Amino acid sequence: MVYLDHAATTPVRPEVLADLTDGFGVLGNASSLHAAGRQARRVVEEARETVADALGCTPHEVVFTSGGTEADNLAVKGLYWARNAQDPARRRILVSAVEHHAVLDPARWMADHQGAVVEELPVDACGRLSPETLRAAIERDPADVALVSVMWANNEVGTVQPVAELAAVAAEYGIWFHTDAVQAVGAEEVDFAASGVSALSLTGHKLGGPVGVGALLLARGVDPVPMLHGGGQERDIRSGTLTTPLLRGFATAVRLAVAERAEHTAHVAALRDELVAAVRAAVPDVRVNGHPTERLAGIANLGFPGCEGDALLMLLDARGICCSAGSACTAGVAQASHVLLAMGADPDTAREALRFSLGRDSTADDVKALAEAIGPAVERAREARARRRS
Repeated sequence: MVYLDHAATTPVRPEVLADLTDGFGVLGNASSLHAAGRQARRVVEEARETVADALGCTPHEVVFTSGGTEADNLAVKGLYWARNAQDPARRRILVSAVEHHAVLDPARWMADHQGAVVEELPVDACGRLSPETLRAAIERDPADVALVSVMWANNEVGTVQPVAELAAVAAEYGIWFHTDAVQAVGAEEVDFAASGVSALSLTGHKLGGPVGVGALLLARGVDPVPMLHGGGQERDIRSGTLTTPLLRGFATAVRLAVAERAEHTAHVAALRDELVAAVRAAVPDVRVNGHPTERLAGIANLGFPGCEGDALLMLLDARGICCSAGSACTAGVAQASHVLLAMGADPDTAREALRFSLGRDSTADDVKALAEAIGPAVERAREARARRRS
């Protein structure tokens, strides 16, 4: 199998697997006061310190969650509720039009059920939101904006947003700024304090950690209304028994991903360039989607004129090559990518794209396998599409 879908999930690193294996054999609830509980609490707090050290925040600013989706929901819903409670006039949620559905869907739910007004801000043809666009949206009525949420880096096309500049615009008006950094941690330099953001989401399984664990970083004074109520864990922000082994493995994954970022990005950037060149040699009219320079090193989103992306994906899968037609969360849903549509593509063009994403264990042999398979697969996909339309 040739795995070119690391933006969907990554293999668990051996160091992390060792942490998980050891941890699941140890008994103790981190909320218990006896010796076993105190030992579990020590593991939790050491994990918190490790994440904080790696990402430029204090341990107090790290709130553990079950992953990126929960962290995004807690940020969008909880921060909106908190600001709206302080000032009921603050009803607007501003998001970029290319956000992951873990941000878009809770924002739209807030509009449908909680009286929020959601504005999806336009991006340019490369998928970037400009600070000027954000400023213009805020200045229509700065007093009614509850929250801004813009992802650090896009999961489909890899475009990196000017997060520090956007956060600075929001800060001018005293507006909390959340960023989904699920794809960015370990791929970009992510420093929570230096970025100026109010809240930041990340998850373990995108960077060699386990599925089922993540975090929401919250600046001091930024306190969301909880979505979960129960034991009062995580400063009453996120109740639920802490899964100590997962947190230990998550912290190890974050630490290693950040420490090895420069080497990792150089490796996958070189492979990505080889991949694009190899595909272009086989399919000369292929399009490269996303920003030409401000992009993640490991993602290549390619458009294949005359093909249905889903059909092409299955043809490659039959050759043992795993890739994606967009976000893994929407796989199997017959719809055009909302990211490409927001970037100005028409629906047919948006359906022609595939995402190839590289990871720590990707090799030149993977690229070679794709290069050999892509030409015949595109030819068959084009023939099938032409037959359906004739």
